[in-house]
Amino acid sequence: MKVIILSRVLKEKQIEKIKATAVKAGAVLCFVEEEKAIPEGFLDAEVLYGFGTETAKTSTALKWLCVPSAGVDYLMGPGAFANEDCILTNSSGAYGVTIAEHMIAVSLMMMRKLTLTYAETLQGVWGKPKPQKSLKDCRITVLGTGDIGSNFARRAKAFEPKAMVGVCRSGKSEETCYDQVVPISELDGILPSTDLLAMSLPDTAETKGILSKERLSLLPEGAYIVNVGRGSAIDEDALSELLEKEYLGGAALDVFRTEPLPKDSPLWKTKNLLITPHVAGNLTLEYTLDTNVDMFCEDLLNYAQGRPLKHIVDRKIGY
Repeated sequence: MKVIILSRVLKEKQIEKIKATAVKAGAVLCFVEEEKAIPEGFLDAEVLYGFGTETAKTSTALKWLCVPSAGVDYLMGPGAFANEDCILTNSSGAYGVTIAEHMIAVSLMMMRKLTLTYAETLQGVWGKPKPQKSLKDCRITVLGTGDIGSNFARRAKAFEPKAMVGVCRSGKSEETCYDQVVPISELDGILPSTDLLAMSLPDTAETKGILSKERLSLLPEGAYIVNVGRGSAIDEDALSELLEKEYLGGAALDVFRTEPLPKDSPLWKTKNLLITPHVAGNLTLEYTLDTNVDMFCEDLLNYAQGRPLKHIVDRKIGY
C-alpha cells in the first residue's frame, strides 16, 4: 500500500509517529511538501494525507484522501474526485481547543474594549477607562454545537454566563455545558435573548446565509457576534450596516465570503469589526498538530485492517 504524506508543517515527532504506524499497517510512505513533487512511482498511491486536491481530481487510483482540515467545502463541488468512490476523511476534532481559545480571546477583546485601548496605546495615548461588558451573566448562544462550538461553550461556561443555549441541526447534544439545545428551526426565537452569538457552522446548503439581514435584526441592541465557521453563513453587508449604526456592540470575523478579504472591501473600515485572516485554527498549535496526526494514524490502521474509518465525511451533507 502506497501512502503519500503531503505536508510542510510536520515535525520530527509527528513524522516518526506516522512512520511507526506505517510499519504496522504495511504501508510504504512518500513524504512531499507539494503535489508537483510527488514522484512518478507514487502517482498511483491509494492513500494521501494532506491537501491533495489536484491529486484527488486526477488520480483514479486514490482510494482514501485524509485532509488535515475540519471544513471540506472545497472538496464538495463536481469533479473534485477522479475516483467517485474515494473515501474522504477530515480532521474534525483536532481544532476544538485552538479555535475555542480564539473565540474566548476575541470575545473578551470586544467586550472589554481592548481593541480600542490597544489602538490608543499604539499612538502613545494613555486612554481613559471605557464602558465594558462581561461574559459573566452574558446570554450566550452557540450556533453549531460540534467539536468547536462545544469546546468554546465548555470554556465560556467557566465565566458564569446567565444562559448557554446550543443551536444545531438535530436540536440535541450530549454536552452538559448547555442549559438548553434547540434545532435551527427555533433560532429566530433564541436570537432576541442573545448577548453573544458564537458561530462555528460548516458550509452546507442549510447554513448558507443563515444569519440573514432579517435574523441580524432580531439580535438585541449591543449584541456581539463571533464567526469562526464559514463566511457564507452571514450577510456581510447587513452586518456592516448594523455595526456602522452602532446597533451591534461588535463582531469578530475570522472567515469571509471571499478570502483573502479584498483590499477594497468596506469591511476593513467597518466600525467595531475585529478582523482576523482565517487564523483561528490551522496547524499552529503543537496540540492541534499532534491530534491531527493521531487521528490519521488511527484510521490508517483501520484502513489497513479493513475496519471502518472513524473520521469519514458524508459527502452528501458536507461534513
